[in-house]
Amino acid sequence: MRFKFLLKPGWLALTLAVWVFAGSCVYFLSPWQFGRNDERQQQNSAITKSLKSDPAQFGAKHDEWQKVEIKGRYLPELEALARLRTVQGEAAFEVITPFETTTGHKVLIDRGYVRPINGIKPPDFEAPPTDEVTLIGLARPNESNDQPAFDQDGRRQIYSINNNAVGPGIEPGYYQLIEEQPGALQTLPLPRLESGPFFSYALQWIAFGVMAVGGWLYFTIREARPGGVLYEGRTKKKSIAELLAEEGDDGAEEARAETDDSGQLHGTRHVT
Repeated sequence: MRFKFLLKPGWLALTLAVWVFAGSCVYFLSPWQFGRNDERQQQNSAITKSLKSDPAQFGAKHDEWQKVEIKGRYLPELEALARLRTVQGEAAFEVITPFETTTGHKVLIDRGYVRPINGIKPPDFEAPPTDEVTLIGLARPNESNDQPAFDQDGRRQIYSINNNAVGPGIEPGYYQLIEEQPGALQTLPLPRLESGPFFSYALQWIAFGVMAVGGWLYFTIREARPGGVLYEGRTKKKSIAELLAEEGDDGAEEARAETDDSGQLHGTRHVT
């Protein structure tokens, strides 16, 4: 076995590429997919629990997807449209209206969605009630982008549902209305309760990493054998004199022959 070839630039580059790829599969890509699978399972569990439970009274903090009952009044003067949304595969605006509770807290209410006109402009839609109402919504966290609101096509618009983007004095997070609530428009559908492909993707990344290392080991061992993998199956041509010597023929020393590159015998052999 010979392993000096491992120090050649080509093999060093191959070895580095294989082990970096395998390490990425096992330590980054696979855990990322496992993490997404865990998030999906937690979401499904929270939604299932919320659907089976009674709404909680509004408080300082609620678990995501928990049903919460809120009493108070809408503040339509700060209403904004969350843009660049997709609902059931089609473009949509989500209507976000601040709401002041009877305890003096200001929160965001996602009233549902409306379809844009020609895929661009917001349509006219029903305003929220002006009197005090009691509504039920699903607790949701802030979205990450907090770019400020801006005016376009006669409506205030935002890129993400974030209390800082809508206005001052509003608490983080928002509440997504369920069906048949005061001020609700077309309510947003709940996420599908399925695990998705993330777990199988994680196993595939592990398999890819193992296959890469296995392939590297296989070809390394084959190349380490005499002749190497690139020369497998090739045999060295030998002269008749060498073949006779390997066979231990007693008259090999008296062979008087000249051999050419093809191993053919020239001259005569004298035997005593």
